[in-house]
Amino acid sequence: MLTPRQFVLCVVMAAVFWGLAAVCIHFDPGSVTAGLRGDIGFVLSIPVCWLSIWLACRVARLAPHQIPIGCLVVLGDAMMIDGAALRWFHGVYAADDTVARFGAAWLLWGYGISAWIVLLMANRTSRRAAGVAA
Repeated sequence: MLTPRQFVLCVVMAAVFWGLAAVCIHFDPGSVTAGLRGDIGFVLSIPVCWLSIWLACRVARLAPHQIPIGCLVVLGDAMMIDGAALRWFHGVYAADDTVARFGAAWLLWGYGISAWIVLLMANRTSRRAAGVAA
């Protein structure tokens, strides 16, 4: 389980990460829309997702066994904010529905990549803690 402090830090990080993603979509819609630039945006989001997960683990000081639950709090909260924003406040992302749709696809991609990174990171960290070669 998470301590109350860790939980609050994870919730705050979820809001910050959501805000940064929303700003990226709003002010640089070309980085998530169709075409080569959007494809590059998808690929470049992989190291950004890794950095975000790593940062969440460091800031919240998650122990190896806490990585999945702590990151699930971050991912789950950010996804709920995205869901609400896309449903009721989609103008936060873009005035154009097509850009909002491509932005939503990019967000889903990022959440999926982040979830896989969490699994890999938690597995590697727990194996290292157990003294098993990674």
